[in-house]
Amino acid sequence: MLTVDELVARLVRDPRRTALFTDFDGTVAPIVTDPAAARPEPGTVEALDTLASTYRRVGVLSGRPLDYLAPLLPGTVDIGALYGLEQRVGGLRAEHPEAGRWRAVVTAVAAEAEGALAPYDGVRIEAKGLSLTLHVRRAPQHLAAVMAYAADAARRHGLDAREAKASVELHPPVAIDKGTLLTRWASGAEVVAFFGDDLGDLAAFAALRELTDRLGTETYRVVVLGPETPVAVRASADVVLDDPAALAALLQRLVTAAS
Repeated sequence: MLTVDELVARLVRDPRRTALFTDFDGTVAPIVTDPAAARPEPGTVEALDTLASTYRRVGVLSGRPLDYLAPLLPGTVDIGALYGLEQRVGGLRAEHPEAGRWRAVVTAVAAEAEGALAPYDGVRIEAKGLSLTLHVRRAPQHLAAVMAYAADAARRHGLDAREAKASVELHPPVAIDKGTLLTRWASGAEVVAFFGDDLGDLAAFAALRELTDRLGTETYRVVVLGPETPVAVRASADVVLDDPAALAALLQRLVTAAS
């Protein structure tokens, strides 16, 4: 386990050969009860924007849709939205070529879920176009029922069900996640760091290990803690930050070192 000071010292050695990637919710933005109200921690966006002009690549990899993330993040920061199904690279938007045909299926499942989960007060259904999230943060007592519904809906409609913090996600069966996207975007970098907090970030952490084992890339798995941090995520950490405010402070230190 490294200290924050040790991590900063390693990330500032050679920015042009270093790539920085982060999740959004729980890392860049604090977790909130209403997902639509999530906003980046003060100072984080400005720091990412500045670092993008100095570091080899800076990107946000998130389960959020691109339409939500794009207005909140500067065009200098690449975005892998919906785990890579939607992307913004160099300011240009793109969609995974295999994803579009699943849009109608996801829309139909979202409508079905509204009826099927109506009896469970507090469960929120978030339709994201190419994926769907069933939130139980306001109704944790219904998690088992929501997970059972998600597993059944995934089986019937050919989707993948993934557990996340206080939620279950339904995705098209497209072979892309934070790990595959990070591997692609980190190409050529000699140092790569990823900041995450949730189960969906484990694929990115695994990709970092693969980069180290296969190419000798210097990699760092940074976990941003919160009250809901999964045990498996915490156990993956090379470095631990207390909360999104600590990440904002770390990024500002990288900015200061680069100036």
